[in-house]
Amino acid sequence: MAHQAANDDLRASNLFNFTNHVALVTGGATGLGEMAAQAFVQNGAHVFIASRKESELQKTSSRLNALGPGKCSYIVADLKDKAGCVALCTELKKRTDRLTVLVNNTGATWGDDYYDFPESGWDKLMSLNVKSVFYVTVGCEELLLKGATRENPGRVINIASMAGIQTRDVTTGEGGGLSKPGQGTFSYGPSKAACIHLTKMQASKLAPKNIMVNVICPGVFPSRMTNFGLEKYMDTLVSGQPTGRIGKPSDFGGLVLFLSSLGSAHMTGNVLEIDGGSTLSGWRGKTAESKI
Repeated sequence: MAHQAANDDLRASNLFNFTNHVALVTGGATGLGEMAAQAFVQNGAHVFIASRKESELQKTSSRLNALGPGKCSYIVADLKDKAGCVALCTELKKRTDRLTVLVNNTGATWGDDYYDFPESGWDKLMSLNVKSVFYVTVGCEELLLKGATRENPGRVINIASMAGIQTRDVTTGEGGGLSKPGQGTFSYGPSKAACIHLTKMQASKLAPKNIMVNVICPGVFPSRMTNFGLEKYMDTLVSGQPTGRIGKPSDFGGLVLFLSSLGSAHMTGNVLEIDGGSTLSGWRGKTAESKI
């Protein structure tokens, strides 16, 4: 075993080769999902993006196909219930006989008054942010098993949030973000915490089948979900970032590629925080000095 390295090809061109990848990215037409899809396409993979709005899917797939050298296809899907998740997986199986990576990125947020929080604000978020992750992964397992080996396993990458780890609601008036001042995203954090725990259960269940499951917890990135806060509270949001900036596509796309690569083939059940150190340090800068 001492000379094992002599038999391994540790060049980046081998460890991070994506030309043989076939990926599905849910919520792939916009935001973080679009960043992940672009990373795959620009590295030669075939990516399927899925979401509800066909116009957005068409726009994103056209843009990515023009970029190349990989390929982007789309499937219209609504993952609000089990039937929608099953329908997506059924359609996917008509289009491909294998999948190397599943990125469960579909999600929603909801901000409202703590004392008048609607039940639908719980039901919708638990369905999209937790239940869909479960059913889409189950539905794609057969495709992920195709060609999966101990050395190069299938991958599932769930997208949670730092809101699933921290208890301070970054989305209220104090922090600026996903909801109006005085309101909070009280069902969002718990749904993302559930996504993190589900990831660990999936990782434990699927590792013997050579499918690795990890979860990414992004901090603030530009997306439709954070548009409200980025427009109204950019200074406040950035003041909580020791790096003086929020996340950008290369930060997220790079991590998704790593978790899909040979370089991460022995990782499963990991929770990867990607927030520029803001939660860890509790750092606060002067809002007036913030620069994006």
